[in-house]
Order: sequence, then C-alpha cells, then structure tokens
Amino acid sequence: MKKILPAILVLFIFQLISCSDKDALELSPITEDSLLLVNAFPNLTFSRPLDFQSPNDGSDRIFVVEQGGLIKIFENDSEVDQATTFLSLENSIASSDELGLLGLAFHPDFENNGYFFVNYTPSSDVSVVSRFKTMDNDSNVADPASELILLRVPQPYTNHNGGQLAFGPDGYLYIAMGDGGSGGDPDGNAQNLENLLGTILRIDVNSSDNVQNYTIPNDNPFVDVDGARPEIYAYGLRNPWRFSFDSQTGKIWTGDVGQGEKEEINIIESGGNYGWNILEGTSCYNDQDCDDTGTIAPIFEYGHENNDKSVTGGFVYRGNLTLSLNGYYIYGDFVSGRIWALENISSATANSILLLETGLNIASFGTDANNELFICSFDGKIYRISEQEQNLP
Repeated sequence: MKKILPAILVLFIFQLISCSDKDALELSPITEDSLLLVNAFPNLTFSRPLDFQSPNDGSDRIFVVEQGGLIKIFENDSEVDQATTFLSLENSIASSDELGLLGLAFHPDFENNGYFFVNYTPSSDVSVVSRFKTMDNDSNVADPASELILLRVPQPYTNHNGGQLAFGPDGYLYIAMGDGGSGGDPDGNAQNLENLLGTILRIDVNSSDNVQNYTIPNDNPFVDVDGARPEIYAYGLRNPWRFSFDSQTGKIWTGDVGQGEKEEINIIESGGNYGWNILEGTSCYNDQDCDDTGTIAPIFEYGHENNDKSVTGGFVYRGNLTLSLNGYYIYGDFVSGRIWALENISSATANSILLLETGLNIASFGTDANNELFICSFDGKIYRISEQEQNLP
C-alpha cells in the first residue's frame, strides 16, 4: 500500500444510504443482477482495520486487526454488538505512516495448539514476525507473554512494509515484505536476493534449528543459490499489499502497489522475479530500454488516470452468498475506493470489470470460514458485497 493515511486525511467521504433496516450502498451491477455493499457488522466500529481473519477451528469467530496494535474478536453474526480484545500490542509498536500491526495468520492446527502469527513494526526501522499462543484456559484471549520472534527484518524507511501473512495449502507460512520504502527502491532491494525485502517469503514454522525458530522448506527456490536468502519464494515486488491463496486452485494472488504509473496484480510462482525496480508493471521504470529478461509480467495492470493509485489485493471468490462473483478475483484501490472483479483468471490475460465506486479507503479484503468475502475500510466499518435480491441484515 502506497501510504496508510490517518483518518483526518481520508480522501473521500461517503454517506451511508439508509434502506429501512438495511445498512447498504447501491452499486453498479457486474451482470444483470445489481449488487449492494453492506455493512456486515453495523453495531461494530474499528480503528483503521487492515486485516480480517477467521481460523479454521469450527468456531466461526472473526478477528479484525487494527493498525494501532489491537486484534479484536467477535462472533460472525450481523447482529453482534460487542468486540473484545484478543491481543494488544499498542504499547509495543510504532504505528504512524505505514507502520503498525500489519498482518495475522492462524496456524492450520490452531484449534489444538493455539498458535497464531503476527507481522508488526516495534520501531520505524524493523519489521518483526512473531508467534503467539492463546491462554491455556481461554481461546478468546492471547497470552502476550508467549511471544516467540521468528524474523526481524531491517527497514531502511517507514513505508512499504508489506505485512501480509498466510499459510499455504502446503502448511508453510508465507510472508509479504515490501522493498524497504522511500521512492523507486533507491537501494535496489527488490532485485537483491541477499536481503529479504521486496519478496514473498516461505518458511516452516513447525520446526527449528540451532540458528532460528523456523526452518527452510527443502524445495524453496533459492535454497542452493550462493548469496541468496533461502527464505525467499519470489522477489522483484515493490509493496505486495495483500496476497491470498485461491481456496480451489491453491494459486497465490497478490496486488503490488506501483510507484507513479501502474498498479499490478500478480500470480506468484516459485522463484519468480516480478520485475521491480527494472519494471513498473509491464513498463520500464526510469529507463526507455530496460532488460526485462527473466521477469514475470502481471496478469493485470491499471494506470492512475482515474485517481486509482494504490492497489489492495483481494481474493478469488469461492463463497455461496454472492453467486454472480463466483470464480472472479475481487480487488480494490485504497485511494479511489473502486472495487473490481477480474474475470478469465485461468487465462494468460484477464479482463477487469468495475463493480462499484465506494469512496472508501479500502485497506484489506478477508474471508470467513465459509469463504465469504469481507472488506476492511478506514471509515471503521467491515463490509461485504451482496446481491440485491438477497434478504439483507
């Protein structure tokens, strides 16, 4: 994400349209069916929510990450009127600018071991990935003393920290790291395999060695490459702001925020080089005749002509409540508030359909245990997309 803005600098103000007891905004249709953007939990409000997670433990609980350092927990019920604090890192982080508590992932066996993982910035010059555990007698509360630090990644600037965490179908933890910040990647981090910046990392958190609290999967692409960090799964990314696994195909989708011209959507491959800062999208960056040999082009890119300036990666929709979106990759833009659906996602090139213009600062997408899609907005609300004919809460 190019910049997480304070609430007082939100670029767009929207008015919520009241439809009797329906908290919704009317949208443009993707097909003949019109859609609605619904306030999924109208009795709850959050402070700069930027991650939405639900563990696969049968509880149907929702966890919302606030940039300022709180993780809130509540029931997945549109009538819920209270969210409690699961974990507080408010006194342990720097949260200005693009810093803060940036990502959350639950261990695949969370139901039994209580382990979860967070990505946060304790200071402006470092990102930390840590494991925590729930209290032994209460899975709704984390034990703040249980922290086990896995990674400490130096950050030369305060922006482009990435932050997404997710477990893949292979059981390994994937971690998004930005290029270290400033503008144009002045240190060339994203093309430098000797550091962890500008990458998607992949580690095994179920084992450790004498050096670190994790191990490297044997099939990571740079395990046997001299001078390369073996944690790296893919590189050449500027600021991968929100990646996800397609629950049906296992493919990794990410939005990568551009510099000044292009925003891009990538499908991440093992060992892939996504071009930054040689390329911005499919265009040479600051060079009319660059060498793009060995780089992977985005599946889709868009420009900044309509105030679309900071892509927020989403999910391939695999839920059951909004069938017109099934199989589309849903993503948005933090600055313009537009939300799109990418179709033909199995082909070499994809086509994007504008779903709606919300005027919201769209910080993240997330799914619940049923693969239903939710949207985190910096107005403090959590939304979902609904077909108009459904009975709305």
